Amino acid sequence: MEQETRAKKLLPHDSCFLTLTKMAREYTLEKTRNIGIIAHIDAGKTTTTESILYFTGKIHKIGAVHEGNTAMDWMEQERERGITITAAATTCFWSPTLKNGGKSDDTNRINIIDTPGHVDFTVEVERSLRVLDGAVVVFDGKMGVEPQSETVWRQADKYSVPRMCFINKINQTGGDFYKSLDAIHKRLSPNAFPIQLPIGFEKDINGIVDLVKMKSYTYKEHKDKNFIEGEVPADMLEKAKEYRHKLVEKVVESDDAVMEKYLSGAELSETEITTAIRKATLTGKFYPVLGGDGRGLIVTSILDAVVNYLPSPLDKPPIKSIVPKTGEEVMLTPNDTDKFVALAFKIATDPFVGKLAFFRVYTGVLQTGSYILNTRSGNKERVGRLVRLHAESREEVKEVHSGDIAALVGPKDTFTGDTLCDVDRPLQLESIKFPEPVISVAIEPKTKADQEKMGLALQKLAEEDPTFRVSTDEEVQQTLISGMGELHLEILVDRMKREFKVEANVGKPQVAYKETIKGKAEAEGKYIRQTGGKGQYGHVYIRIEPQDDPEKGNEFINEIVGGTIPKEFIKPVEKGIQEAQNRGVIAGFPILNTKVTLYDGSFHEVDSSEIAFKIAGSMAFQDAVRKALPVLLEPIMKVEVITPESALGDVIGDLNAKRGKISEMTERGNLKVVDAEVPLAEMFGYATQIRSMSQGQASYSMEFLKYDEVPRNVAEKIIGESGKIRVGQVGK
Repeated sequence: MEQETRAKKLLPHDSCFLTLTKMAREYTLEKTRNIGIIAHIDAGKTTTTESILYFTGKIHKIGAVHEGNTAMDWMEQERERGITITAAATTCFWSPTLKNGGKSDDTNRINIIDTPGHVDFTVEVERSLRVLDGAVVVFDGKMGVEPQSETVWRQADKYSVPRMCFINKINQTGGDFYKSLDAIHKRLSPNAFPIQLPIGFEKDINGIVDLVKMKSYTYKEHKDKNFIEGEVPADMLEKAKEYRHKLVEKVVESDDAVMEKYLSGAELSETEITTAIRKATLTGKFYPVLGGDGRGLIVTSILDAVVNYLPSPLDKPPIKSIVPKTGEEVMLTPNDTDKFVALAFKIATDPFVGKLAFFRVYTGVLQTGSYILNTRSGNKERVGRLVRLHAESREEVKEVHSGDIAALVGPKDTFTGDTLCDVDRPLQLESIKFPEPVISVAIEPKTKADQEKMGLALQKLAEEDPTFRVSTDEEVQQTLISGMGELHLEILVDRMKREFKVEANVGKPQVAYKETIKGKAEAEGKYIRQTGGKGQYGHVYIRIEPQDDPEKGNEFINEIVGGTIPKEFIKPVEKGIQEAQNRGVIAGFPILNTKVTLYDGSFHEVDSSEIAFKIAGSMAFQDAVRKALPVLLEPIMKVEVITPESALGDVIGDLNAKRGKISEMTERGNLKVVDAEVPLAEMFGYATQIRSMSQGQASYSMEFLKYDEVPRNVAEKIIGESGKIRVGQVGK
């Protein structure tokens, strides 16, 4: 620890910025926090992150999103549009604030991922939460809980990520801490309790009451460097006592000793309350709430709460891994002495260093020059260069340790969700599942030179983004790109132009329809060809039925016993079925959520081959689908419209005309909020329509909700004169 002591003498006492390469290993796992900043679009995530970096000494000026000069929104498209598109990682250091306003010597390393808020880029939130230990959920204090707020909350629930809430922008007109808190209780969880209350209202906000210390902390300007400590204002004393009582009563449930003391009527110390809040937060069933102006000094209380209440890697339960060959479960706990295991959670293309694979280390140490194993591919790879990240900046390091988030430069065969591990101990971590694309466009290069570059560009973009798919329509020889929304595809086409210098013509957006079945059926697939020499023989019987668990997607079950089909032909049958699923049966759209069981068949000693069984499997599948009541599915979007009351009737009438189902109507201030489920096919151009209906006063947000069956009359229009079978009818 001598190195740390020397460094502290060299640095100003109130500065927590430490050189990463020199100081990284001085911070134990206990003093490490891996957190994400997550929220609805425009809630103020990036601005809050900028303030955190400023007050920790990482940057020397707070950037503004509207001015396009933020550190974390570094892509050209992000700065032009004022939105976050890709998750950006950085590291800062913080010492919790002491009672006297100074800093403790207990310096903590905080790895932060700032995530996008726009629903089209929800993949960035999904894969970030998969590898993070905690999260700060930011809410717009003027809007309360918005649609994407609910989405990121559910994603955090999915990965059991403890989190805290920050109600931002309460200093602005319409900002209201208590209304937003009420919205969190109603729409997300009743277990969110303030640990501080704002002093003042809207533009007069000038500090907080800390409910743990029961002190006030005020400032004259929001960018002041230090709070002024004082007593709780007299006009807030009763409210502060009420909220403190609710807070303490809730958190003591997680600590038996503290609860016993509390029930006896004894006064709890500040340390006891802080410990109880931490224990309750780590359960994932309690959420500390803070509020203020994310542009300024208030973020230091966020940093204190991150250190005091959110988990270190050591606080998380052991993570499950599987030995690939045996299926044996191995539980991993973070330490540097065990073998190296990490999860690649993001792939990025860097114009200077090439391909980057972001990864989270769960156990062990990785050094440059060593070899690692990719469990998915079975390939070994030499570790050439390792880097830590600050947005687009790279800092080269020689090694990374358990609990670290870093990137590998130039991996040849690593993709999102891959497990990277020591070559002597192959282990497989659970991968990351992503939603299916809901929208497609046709794309073609403008010139022959563009044609040669476009394939490479699309390949690299698809490697980066698992929700971006590239396919070819064989009938018209068109390249189709699919994604999560119009903005998603627009950004990707723009990146092709800027980063890969590819000019392309883009068609109109098309809905990514899917197919599925409603019934059960059996079918035989027999492929026999005799051409004079060796023939072809493949023969299978399959059973098809709807999938009980949509999470499993399409499932293939092998029930062959007694060698009626040799083992080497089972995989080809499965591959033939998968190819038929991708082509569809009704109108050529991919088929979802089927359970296919191979239960019988026969083979020929001489003529049977892999290709024959592959074709037989495909034939049987198509025949079975035709008998199993096939239907067309369309993406249904969750739509929230915020409108003045004067336009409410027109908005509701228009949503009904779009085959929408109104699920809820509420009020937000003097505005009306309409929640509806609407088919994506009806929502193209809605931004222009809603502005027209409301004289520019209404706004809306939209996110994917589910796939649902297309009404018969609409389905027939979609299929047109394709010559395929009619929807919902048994093939004859």
